[in-house]
Amino acid sequence: MIRINKYIAKSGICSRRKADELILNASVSVNGKIVTDLGIQIDEKKDIVKVNGKEIILEEKKVYIMLNKPKGYVTTNNEQFGRKCTTQLIHEDVRVYPIGRLDMYTEGLLLFTNDGEFANSLTHPKNKVEKTYIVKVNHNVDQNKLNILRNGVDIGGYITAPAKAESIGEKEIKIIISEGKNRQVRKMCEAVGLKVLNLKRVKIGNLELGNLPVGKYRYLTDKEINSI
Repeated sequence: MIRINKYIAKSGICSRRKADELILNASVSVNGKIVTDLGIQIDEKKDIVKVNGKEIILEEKKVYIMLNKPKGYVTTNNEQFGRKCTTQLIHEDVRVYPIGRLDMYTEGLLLFTNDGEFANSLTHPKNKVEKTYIVKVNHNVDQNKLNILRNGVDIGGYITAPAKAESIGEKEIKIIISEGKNRQVRKMCEAVGLKVLNLKRVKIGNLELGNLPVGKYRYLTDKEINSI
């Protein structure tokens, strides 16, 4: 027997946290009956689980991919407005989904997998996985602004946790955060009077983008997977 959210995550549809949302939103059925109890357990060999009316099947082959996301692509599996999606850049025989998000105008490191447990280990707040960004802004950055970013700033009703921030060049900052609020780095910079001209994620935990070309992807090595 296995908890239903873990089963859904193992199927490669989404993370365990997202599976909980699907269950609470009455989007999941077991043997034809809608379930909303997060604690329910199922027999993965006998029970039929459907999400939004579609039966899910466990993926046997686990895939772990790093993409250098270009600007102009949205990070979603359910694009409804005709925009270019990052999933269009991934060409695999198994279905994968992005771990977290980068907004349309942010580029850099984006991970994809069909392993919900792996995704959960990277996104769950308790794990505080660090994400590193290189930010080009419209003004030189003084020590006062860096100190404010390091101590936490109000980004619209939410005070960010302390971050690591350092100037690495003229009008360029390296910011490291362990949170994942929507457009967080952009809002942090705006809060100290800086306009973001270019934003690139270069590292997640121990995984580095390196010299991977823009728009291209590669498989993670076993060593990289085990480092998470």
